Amino acid sequence: MSSAQQLLLTALRCDIDNLRHLATTSDIVGDISRFIHVLQRERGASTIYLVSKGKRFKTRRMAYLQESQEAEILMRQRLEALSHEAKPQAAARLLRRIATVWLALDELETLRCAIDTFAITPDSATQAFNHLISGLLAIVFEAADTAADVDVTKALVAIFHLMQGKELAGQERACGAYGFTHGHFDKAHRELLNQLVHDQQRCFNTFVEFANAEAQLLWQEAMSTRALCGINQLRDIACQRIRPSNNETAPLGETWYALTTLRIDTIKEIENSLNQQLTILCHRKIEQAQATLEQLKAQPCQHTPAPCEQLLALNDTYPLGELTASALTSPLGRSLIELTHAHSRRLQGLSDELENTRKALRERKLIERAKGLIMAHQEMTEEEAYRFLRKTSMDQSKSMADMAQSILDLSIVLTRKPETRTR
Repeated sequence: MSSAQQLLLTALRCDIDNLRHLATTSDIVGDISRFIHVLQRERGASTIYLVSKGKRFKTRRMAYLQESQEAEILMRQRLEALSHEAKPQAAARLLRRIATVWLALDELETLRCAIDTFAITPDSATQAFNHLISGLLAIVFEAADTAADVDVTKALVAIFHLMQGKELAGQERACGAYGFTHGHFDKAHRELLNQLVHDQQRCFNTFVEFANAEAQLLWQEAMSTRALCGINQLRDIACQRIRPSNNETAPLGETWYALTTLRIDTIKEIENSLNQQLTILCHRKIEQAQATLEQLKAQPCQHTPAPCEQLLALNDTYPLGELTASALTSPLGRSLIELTHAHSRRLQGLSDELENTRKALRERKLIERAKGLIMAHQEMTEEEAYRFLRKTSMDQSKSMADMAQSILDLSIVLTRKPETRTR
């Protein structure tokens, strides 16, 4: 077997190993997805339980808590198995992110005990759940950012933004449950509700951008205007755009919870479909790579090279150009060259697409960081910070990503301590 064949075989084996790791990663994403979903239910029920001083949702909360514990056990087993690989293929960032979340998971029981004894406010409990879920979503983001296959990367990006949008919908459910159960919405909770509606829509728009045609069709069918009619009416009541028909606010809390839960469960069904498609995609790519590997390994058996004696016996007048042409057009030579060129073109195409996808991810991360900096220093809302960043970039004829990078670079310079001069 030639060195070229050996190199191609090694490359294909590396591809297969990476795809197998991506298949494992897709399983982890599925487990995280299930755990987040039941954790979101527990969060919403805990909010109503705390606001009502234990008069509402006590039994339901305990049922959700048990589901969360069962899902957590399965997810921990999958994450722990990843750390025990003989040769971990996961990126260091992904493993560090998992380690951070693992520590946060250990504090979950402390949070639940505080809720049991009413030793924590509804808002503080919600924020604690939000923090944990945010860490879990970060694992999915790292998985998308480190994936080495463009199709798998796009699928993971779509799943991540759908999960992030669903999480914001879950936070909206908890915020609305607080206000409707409490009997009114103060200014802070009204603003939070509006912000959550806006932010989740941005996530869903990005999801649609990266999702395949099948997922987009499922989304259009599930998120029709009719399906959101009841939720939109309650949003208007919460934000005082219209008044409720009666003064019974407690039933509105349960109505709100039921409607938003139905919507979130529908999103979860789409999420399940995407996770299933991702698993199928990974295994199909593994099968394709293995088939190519077996085809390449079988190539030497299809042609027996001429022995040295036959080469020496060739007519001296045989043109060298014809010998070269004959070698290049022989079955073995032609198949190797075509395979090498095809493999090179495929890798280059995938590399270009992958780089474009990762560039989009990097730009989004820069914009989010710069937006957070603007919010902190200028006391702006997220929407105001986004508009400020967009206007500034337009005024200076820069892309938003370049403008975001300039802001981040400037913040580093301004916070750097001046060096002490030596006389």
